[in-house]
Amino acid sequence: MATIIETAVEINKSPPKEDIKWHNLPTPEEPNVPLPPPSVNPTAILDVDKGTPDSHVARDPRLIRLTGVHPFNTEPPLTALYKEGFLTSPELFYVRNHGPVPQVLDEDIPNWEISIEGLVENPIVLNFREILQNYDHITAPITLVCAGNRRKEQNTVRKSKGFSWGAAGLSTALFTGPMLADILRTAKPMRRAKYVCMEGADKLPNGHYGTSVKLNWAMDFNKGIMLAHKMNGESLRADHGRPLRVVVPGQIGGRSVKWLKRLILTDQPSDNWYHINDNRVLPTMVSPEMSAQDKNWWTDERYAIYDLNVNSVAVYPQHEEALDLAAAGPMYTAKGYAYAGGGRRITRVEVSLDKGKTWRLADIEYAEDKYREWEGDLFGGKVDMWQRENCFCWSFWSLDVPVSDLEDSGAMLVRAMDEALTAQPRDMYWSVLGMMNNPWFRITISKEGGSLKFEHPTHPAKAGGWMENVKTAGGDLTNGNWGERIEGEVSVEPEPVKEINMKKEGASRVIDLLELKSNSSAETPWFVVNGEVYDGTAFLEGHPGGAISITASAGLDVSEDFLAIHSETAKMMMPDYHVGTLDKTSLEALKNKPSPVSDEPRPVFLQSRAWSKAKLIEVKNESWDTRIFVFDLEHGKQTLGLPIGQHLMIKVPDPVTKEAIIRSYTPISETSLVGKMELLVKIYFPSGTIPGGKMTMALNKLPLGAEIDCKGPTGRFEYLGNGRVLIGGKERKVRSFKMICGGTGITPIFQVLRAVMQDPQDPTTCVVLDGNRLEEDILCQAELNTYAAADSRKCTLVHTLTKGSEDWKGRRGRISEELLLEYAPPGEESMAILCGPEAMEISAQKILLDQGWKESDLHFF
Repeated sequence: MATIIETAVEINKSPPKEDIKWHNLPTPEEPNVPLPPPSVNPTAILDVDKGTPDSHVARDPRLIRLTGVHPFNTEPPLTALYKEGFLTSPELFYVRNHGPVPQVLDEDIPNWEISIEGLVENPIVLNFREILQNYDHITAPITLVCAGNRRKEQNTVRKSKGFSWGAAGLSTALFTGPMLADILRTAKPMRRAKYVCMEGADKLPNGHYGTSVKLNWAMDFNKGIMLAHKMNGESLRADHGRPLRVVVPGQIGGRSVKWLKRLILTDQPSDNWYHINDNRVLPTMVSPEMSAQDKNWWTDERYAIYDLNVNSVAVYPQHEEALDLAAAGPMYTAKGYAYAGGGRRITRVEVSLDKGKTWRLADIEYAEDKYREWEGDLFGGKVDMWQRENCFCWSFWSLDVPVSDLEDSGAMLVRAMDEALTAQPRDMYWSVLGMMNNPWFRITISKEGGSLKFEHPTHPAKAGGWMENVKTAGGDLTNGNWGERIEGEVSVEPEPVKEINMKKEGASRVIDLLELKSNSSAETPWFVVNGEVYDGTAFLEGHPGGAISITASAGLDVSEDFLAIHSETAKMMMPDYHVGTLDKTSLEALKNKPSPVSDEPRPVFLQSRAWSKAKLIEVKNESWDTRIFVFDLEHGKQTLGLPIGQHLMIKVPDPVTKEAIIRSYTPISETSLVGKMELLVKIYFPSGTIPGGKMTMALNKLPLGAEIDCKGPTGRFEYLGNGRVLIGGKERKVRSFKMICGGTGITPIFQVLRAVMQDPQDPTTCVVLDGNRLEEDILCQAELNTYAAADSRKCTLVHTLTKGSEDWKGRRGRISEELLLEYAPPGEESMAILCGPEAMEISAQKILLDQGWKESDLHFF
C-alpha cells in the first residue's frame, strides 16, 4: 500500500502530455454531465518566459498576453474559449498573476502548509496530507471571472489604471477540494471574528498577495467557498495556484487567492496592500489624480468588489467576421455567454437590432443544472448539488436571426438580466480601475460589397474595433449613442494623454552617479528615465529589441528615446523595476556629459549608445505611396554596420510639434554598401478623419539636405550565413526558411533572402509568402522575381492579393490556413520568420501553431 506522502505526490502530478483521458469519469449508463474537454499539459518553456522569474512554468502559446512578457496576465482567444464548451481546459484558462509564480516541486507538496490563525480558539497549521486525508472533498463546476473583464472598452473611452482585458477574462472548470467552512471549524472561530483574510505565497513588491471575505459567507454551504487542489480532475497547474488555492464562487476572481499559505480571522477587512488598492469600483467622478491624492477613496469598504455583476457577450458574430450574403442561408445563429454574481441565475438574454427599441429573447442553456440532477463521485470529490440553488457558472445563449434583418441593421446589441431583475446598463460606468465593465455588448454591422462585416467593441491583442474607430473619427463614446454623430454635434477632440506614474509607490532611495555607473554593466544595466533609475536586468532575455537595446542604455539618460517608443502598457510596468531617484547633481552631470569626439572617421556608422546623423540626398518614388529615401552616412568610407535581419532606430522631429518621433526600420540597401543607406518606406497619408502615420508623414516632408538621427543595431535575430542563425545570442542551425510577410514587412525578410541567394555555397532554401492588396503594392517585386527565376529550388515565391485585378494570375485572398499548409508545413530544422501588419502576424501565428509549429521555431521581426 502506498504511503500517504506517495499518494499526495501522485495525486498532484499532472497527467503526461500524451494522456488526455480522464480518470474516475461516470460510466456510460450514468446520467450525463458536462466533462472537461481534451487537455494537454504544456511541457515546453516558451522562449518569452526564459530569463524571467517564470522560467519554470510551461504555458500554452495561444494565450493572449496583456502585460508584456512578465508578469503573466492572459486571456484565451474568445472564439477558442467558447468552442471548448462549458468547461475550459487548464491550458486555456485565463490567468491573473501579480508577479512571479511560486515554484513548487512535487516532493514539497505533501508538506505544503497553511496556517489558520487570528481570532480562533485553536490556531493550527495543516499540511497538504492532512487536508487530503482529514476532510470531505467535493467537486463542483465554478466560473471564475476577472473583475477587469471587458476593461479595454473602458480604456478606449478614457485610460484607467488597469491593463486592457478583452471579453475573455473568464473560464470555467470543475474544482475539487474541501469546503473552507470545514477547515475553519477545525480552528474554532471566535464570536467576534467577522472576516477571513487569505494570503498566498506569491511575494510581490508590496508583500504577499492577500484579500478577505466575510466569515459568515465562508461558513455558508450555499456560498460554496472551497479550497481546491484539483482542476478538471488533475492537480492545479503552476499558474492556477499549485498546490492549493481558495475558490470563491460568484465573486470576482481576485478573491480566490492562489498558492494559499495563511487564513487569518479578524474583526475587520484585510489590511493587505492588494486588498485595499485593487478590485474596487470608485465613484465615476473620481479621477486618477483624486484617487492618488486622497487614500480614503481606497479604504472605503463600500467601493470594494465582491459579487460579480450581470454581464453578457456575443461571441458569434466574431470580430471582423464577414458574412457572404450570396452564400448565407436565410438564418444566422448569434451565440455568446452570460453570467451573474452572488449565485444568481441568468433569467434572460435579449438581442436588439434597432438600437434597443425592440428586443428578441434568446435561448439559454444551463449546463450547470445537469450536475444538480446527478449525485456521485467525480475526480475524488462528491458531486452533491441537488440542494444548492445558487448558480455559479456561466450560461450559453443563442438566437436565430434572419439574415435580412442583419442586413437592414447597423448593430447588434446584447443584454442580460438575472433573477434579481438586475439588467445590464445601457451605458458604461467608467471608474479609475476600469473594473466590472458591463454595458450592453454591441457589435457593429456594415455592408461591404456583397458581405456583412461585424466588429466587436475592441480586441485585446490588436488595434481596431468600432470603439477605436469612433474615437479616431472624433466621435464621443459617452454621448449615449455609442459615438454615432447626432445632428448638430461637433466632433470631440481626443483627450490629451495623461502622464503615467512610472515610480514605485513609497520609493525614497536616492542614487548618485557613482552608484549608477557601478550598475551599468551588461549584467546589471541600470538606466535613467525622467530622473528616475530603473534596473533593466529582467528584460535582457525577453525584450523584442534584443539584449543590446537594454545594455546599450546602461548608465545613460534615455528619457527621450524611452518615452517616444514605449506604449502605455510598457510604462505601467515600470514601477516594478524602479530602483530610486538620481540626485540632481548627478542628473545634470549625466545630461551634460559631452559625447566622445574623434577626428578619425569610424569605419562603422551605427552606434548602440549614441545617435549618428545621416543626410537625405535623394527620394525615389516607387509608387504613389511608396518611397526609397537615400541617405549619406557621416563619412563616405563608412559601412552602415547593420547585421542581416536586424533593425536601426530612426529619430525625426514632428513637423508640427517638433517632438521626437522614433521608429525601427530595416534598410533595403546592401549591407556592404559604403557611405550610403537606402530606406524603403510606405507613406500612410491621412484619409478622411483618420490621421496619417506620424513617422511616414514626417519622412515624406523632409527636404533634401535634412538630417535624421540613427542608432542601432536592435533586434534578437541575426543571420550569420550557411543556415546559421542567432536568436537572442544563441546560435541554431536552419535548413529552410518559411518567410511570411505583408506590405513593407518585406524589408527584413528581403535582407535575409538576399543573403541566402547571393551566397552560392549557402544550401538554405527559402519560401516567400507575400500578401498585399493590389499588384502595385508588391514591394521589391523585380528583385524577388529575379531570385525565384535564378534558382526555383532554392527560392519559392508566392504572392497573394486580396483585391487583385482581373488580369492577376497569382493567388488570391489573405495568407490563409490553406496557403500555409501548402507552402509552410513544419519541418525539421525549419524556421518561420514573419513581418507584416499585426492582424496578419496574429492570424499566421495561430495557424502555424495549430499546424504543429513550435513557438521556438517562429520569429517575428
